[in-house]
Amino acid sequence: MPSASSAAAPSPTPLTGFDRVAWCYDALAGLVFGPALQRAQLAALAGLPTGAPHVLILGGGTGWVLTEVLRRRPQATVLYLEASANMLARARARLARELPETLAQVEFRHGTQAALGTAESVDALITFFVLDCIALDEIEAALARLRAALRPGAPWLLADFRYARRGWRGVLLGLMYTFFRLTTGLRASELADLPAALDRLGLAPVQRQLFYGGAVEAVIFREKPFQHFP
Repeated sequence: MPSASSAAAPSPTPLTGFDRVAWCYDALAGLVFGPALQRAQLAALAGLPTGAPHVLILGGGTGWVLTEVLRRRPQATVLYLEASANMLARARARLARELPETLAQVEFRHGTQAALGTAESVDALITFFVLDCIALDEIEAALARLRAALRPGAPWLLADFRYARRGWRGVLLGLMYTFFRLTTGLRASELADLPAALDRLGLAPVQRQLFYGGAVEAVIFREKPFQHFP
């Protein structure tokens, strides 16, 4: 997820506040959104490359998506990059419990996109409900760093809330940001227009599905040229 003037560029905000909600995060998401968030993630996972891809999962939380990736691609290797130490520990424990034979295929790394090495590259990038946690003054640099890790032709699989400033979707986003600011200290207070930002990085949507009345989207992005969705 640096600018020409590094002195003026904001340093990435650590998301360690999510340690405090790791124990109830999945249950809370299910209570509010039902199966919509998981359905969106499953839709985006349709874009996983075949074979044995090297996959970066950023902000995968307690590990549900990790087990889904390895069930679909048993030969995949995964870099699991998570800013919350508690979430990371829960993801490791879940994998050890559900798919212990795949543990050696996963690197669990504590940190944000800033923890990526400059030479690291992946065959697929998964960002599910994590980019909305990045403050607007950090999002462009964050996306550029992640874009640099994509190998040519590699898909970027996105599941997140849809950008909205007004209407019930805008109210929903405002309530969520208020809740997480109070419970985790999240600095972000507004969702970036992620599709527009990724367009500026040379990526276009090749598949999109909407969930929860259009408030949530699952999008598979690839390098242009591809036809844009309206």
